[in-house]
Amino acid sequence: MKITFLGTGTSQGIPIIGSTHPVCLSDNPKDKRLRVSVLIEWDNYSYVIDCGPDFRQQMLRVSCNKLDGIIFTHEHADHVMGLDDIRPFFFRQGDIDIYAHKRVMLALERTFPYIFETENRYPGAPSVNENYLDGNPFVVGDIEVVPIDGLHNMLQVYGYRFNKFAYLTDMKTVPESEIEKLHGLEVLVINALREEPHVSHFNLVEALNFIKKVKPKRAYLTHISHLLGFHDDVQQKLPENVYLAYDNLQITI
Repeated sequence: MKITFLGTGTSQGIPIIGSTHPVCLSDNPKDKRLRVSVLIEWDNYSYVIDCGPDFRQQMLRVSCNKLDGIIFTHEHADHVMGLDDIRPFFFRQGDIDIYAHKRVMLALERTFPYIFETENRYPGAPSVNENYLDGNPFVVGDIEVVPIDGLHNMLQVYGYRFNKFAYLTDMKTVPESEIEKLHGLEVLVINALREEPHVSHFNLVEALNFIKKVKPKRAYLTHISHLLGFHDDVQQKLPENVYLAYDNLQITI
């Protein structure tokens, strides 16, 4: 299984428009972060978790020419606003599978009504197959995926476990019953927004404590704000099995 970090930034991305913060002015490519998303590939399957407003750019950057489906964590703009850009995949492949909590699917229907219409459809609109998630395991390709239920402040969000890989973003609270689903991981990806506490995201200390509890062999931090600091400086301070993810990073499991 190959994991490509399509984006590792927070909702505004890095650099932030108009910001003069030193991290936003950095020349290091690892400090330039698109909105958070990952591409998961194995055998002949390709799935993306979330498709934010940078989705088109991300797909071009990794030369992705096949998309079997999109799995959504929640409905915030930085995770869903690229849905219209599935059109090239739709024109080649037909309807694209999408997976989401019913609440998230309804939000997508409100935001992109022309994608979900069944009558008098606009001829250039893509079409999707809706797969509703209820917290139970589901199958994509030939892998069983286990949803991990958590809270983003007060909003329910899903993380996902694919065999020995798990991806959790925009988490602030994860119940013990859900943490039990994460034992035996090879790789855990978890959000770590900044050093200061935040109302709806793990900060760095919370993320590191979560990693200690889950005990994966390796962990990668994502959904990173410029306030966390320069990539190279932060990486030097992390435990030896914890890595600061960056855009275009590829790992294998």
